[in-house]
Amino acid sequence: MTDFAMRRTRSHLALGLAVAAVVVVLDQLTKWWILNTVMQPFPRVVEVAPFFNLVLTWNPGVSFGMFAHEAEYMPYVLSAVSVVITVFLLGWLRRADSRFVALCLGLVIGGAMGNVVDRLLYGAVADFLDFHAFGFHFWAFNIADSGISVGVILLVIDGLFRGSDSA
Repeated sequence: MTDFAMRRTRSHLALGLAVAAVVVVLDQLTKWWILNTVMQPFPRVVEVAPFFNLVLTWNPGVSFGMFAHEAEYMPYVLSAVSVVITVFLLGWLRRADSRFVALCLGLVIGGAMGNVVDRLLYGAVADFLDFHAFGFHFWAFNIADSGISVGVILLVIDGLFRGSDSA
């Protein structure tokens, strides 16, 4: 690997890790704010706009409540799975061939780690963003979930439309 390629790879790794750190910090700060300020007294719904509320729900599972289980060990199992996936994503990030891919991977890694923090602290993930339209409420989610979703969607788009010779 040339010196330039090594510097570029380190630059992509640094970008991805920085994005991941920002996502974790924003996620945890917003959850702290919701838990300790907005939702006092608990429970309540804060109407922000005709299509958006702040609520507090606890998700003991993963996306959309899948794998929610009452077993005491489940938060640790889900956290371990998230850490294993994150290790895989860190390997991918080390080999990222573009700043865009590094940014996307950073979003996913940061989101995964933000939710791991919740599982280890509370045994479930705090979700609080509630969008709704025409009588339908979408699943409540948080900043970490947003990072994961946006990162994955952008990675799919990149994989579908980026030419194999571009970097």
